[in-house]
Amino acid sequence: MSRGEGVDEPIRAERPGLRHRVGRKVGVVATLVATALAVGLAQGWGRAERPDQAPMASSAAASSAAASSAAASSAAASSAAASSAAAVPAAAVPAGPVVLNATDDAFIQLLIPMNEGALALIDQLDTRPTDPSLRALFGEVRQAHQAELRDLRGLLAAGNMPELNIHEGHQMPGMVTDADLAELRAAPDTEVPSRAAALIRAHLAQTVVLCRGAQNAGGSPELKAIAGRIQKARAAELSALDNRPGAPVAVPVG
Repeated sequence: MSRGEGVDEPIRAERPGLRHRVGRKVGVVATLVATALAVGLAQGWGRAERPDQAPMASSAAASSAAASSAAASSAAASSAAASSAAAVPAAAVPAGPVVLNATDDAFIQLLIPMNEGALALIDQLDTRPTDPSLRALFGEVRQAHQAELRDLRGLLAAGNMPELNIHEGHQMPGMVTDADLAELRAAPDTEVPSRAAALIRAHLAQTVVLCRGAQNAGGSPELKAIAGRIQKARAAELSALDNRPGAPVAVPVG
């Protein structure tokens, strides 16, 4: 055996194992990066650049004033806000491939399970007694969330990105978890409306924060357009929730 053969043979034997270890490490790092980006979005990247915060604060202040008015006035404001949420136009499906950066991908991968959790909450409320105004609002939210899921998954497909449930089991802000749903199932009927409203409000408010972060740090114009549309829808949904008859005084979002 020549000197070259003696050195080269063990190197070739080790390469398959090395490739396996490197591939596994790359997968772990990718998951950690996506999680870190999602946490950054959840904490509100770009909070210093929020020209839209004043309108959001004004909306919250208007919600507080309406909550203390007569029931008839509150119902009218709730109906108008719900109609506004339903009137937000659906995003067009990308005609061709799109380029998604890491922030775009993290936003989509987080918002999909958040929307699915909210839909599971709404589905559960279908079998529980609640007031008509809350049930009607949840019906509007359901339709909007289902449309958003189609748009978000369409963007992933256009960007040639797989859907990964990397946040399964994580206690992310605004995420309706299996534990939340179990507690709601065990709650007495008298507590269901207030518990459900609190869960959906936390979800809607946190989505506003995520949408701001995506618009500030995202790269895809298509993703930014969808994030802006979702943010407007959430503002209308929050207004409807806070203006419904008997709703508690809202805390400003952001």
